[in-house]
Amino acid sequence: MCCLTMHSFIEIVHEKLHDQVVEKLINAYKQLRVGDPLEPSTLYGPLHTKDAVGMFQRAVEAAKAQGGTVVCGGKTMQREGNYVEPTIVVGLKHDADIVLKETFAPILYVIKTQGFEEAVQWNNEVKQGLSSSLFTQNLNHLFRWIGPKGSDCGLINVNIPTSGAEIGGAFGGEKHTGGGRESGSDSWKQYMRRSTCTINFGKQLPLAQGIKFE
Repeated sequence: MCCLTMHSFIEIVHEKLHDQVVEKLINAYKQLRVGDPLEPSTLYGPLHTKDAVGMFQRAVEAAKAQGGTVVCGGKTMQREGNYVEPTIVVGLKHDADIVLKETFAPILYVIKTQGFEEAVQWNNEVKQGLSSSLFTQNLNHLFRWIGPKGSDCGLINVNIPTSGAEIGGAFGGEKHTGGGRESGSDSWKQYMRRSTCTINFGKQLPLAQGIKFE
């Protein structure tokens, strides 16, 4: 199972596990504690603006129009603030326009796949490339996922979520998400200028092809 974080989320699930995974996702979503993000017990807060709420609503309607079915959420919440329901959509094609669009809203698109190779291809076909994760017990799939023919994201995880919060690692994306890194092993690059220095300690100036400097 692969999932790609795009500020809305794509979860690519093997067709044999699809229904089981969706059922567990719905159950997990129902447990989210909604409230003031400043409260320690809150797991799920509001969107930042009314415009963001509008983007969420348009994305949900687009998903329905393109063949998706909302199995959890999909509506605004009747409370003060820009709260929307965390949403799960199934039944969309991997290349549906709304799936490939970065919505910046709590919408999860669950896509059926027939196997690992297809899942990797779909993971890499989007323009964004911040974080990705593979859940597997197959070592062959694991090493292919993290190798040159695997995920093309900046953060490539195995059997952990796509949050990218590992402070010891360099954080950053690829493709339209950008190519830079910060934190972790790349922190020093923020404070230094790299130079390539070549020094000749001899008393002669060696030149190529027998050329003499006289």
